[in-house]
Amino acid sequence: MDCRWDLADPEAGRRLYLEGHVPGAAFLDVERDLSSPPGPAGRHPLPSTGQFSEAVGRAGIGDGVFVVAYGSMGGAERLWWLLRHHGRDDCAVLDLDGWRGPLRSGNETIEPRSFVSRERSDDTVTADEILAGAYVLVDARVPARWRGEENPIDKVPGRIPGALNAPWNEPLPALPEGEVVAYCGSGVTACVVLHRLFLQNRKGRLYPGSWSEWEQLELPVERG
Repeated sequence: MDCRWDLADPEAGRRLYLEGHVPGAAFLDVERDLSSPPGPAGRHPLPSTGQFSEAVGRAGIGDGVFVVAYGSMGGAERLWWLLRHHGRDDCAVLDLDGWRGPLRSGNETIEPRSFVSRERSDDTVTADEILAGAYVLVDARVPARWRGEENPIDKVPGRIPGALNAPWNEPLPALPEGEVVAYCGSGVTACVVLHRLFLQNRKGRLYPGSWSEWEQLELPVERG
């Protein structure tokens, strides 16, 4: 599965796929297939069960299929997390830079399959649960956004009080003991942190709305 995307250019992933992809790969769009439309729940809310099932089924994912995803800016990890959220653990993430085979341009002919969701309820948290709980809260945004510096993405600069910084594009730092909750700007690059934790045999939860929901709720903000 090709899950490349660019926050600043929603059509970039599709263009890159058509220019060259791993032979046989289908394309899944982070904006259209792996997210619901933006709104009060954030910039990239989780897709509905029906939306996700239709999209991945159209891409050839069904029973007996082991999924290997590659992408950019957390796109592959978003699909990895969503598959596990919907009860499919047979999935992995490939670093495209490590691919040594050929690439193929154009579209692929993909045989659709039926995807049946077995959605989990223990891998996400809400804003209210964060306010009431005691979590190891991890912010996957780049350091400047975590510090609350002015930027063109966050309408309200800052972070959730007490959040540690583990930038998605840097190695995962050592984190204290406790139940980890990861968030980012909109719930995509936080999946990179959760995937890295998984590779270390450690579990974590996703705050799907992330900062783009938190800032709309006018909840406490920390800066500096």
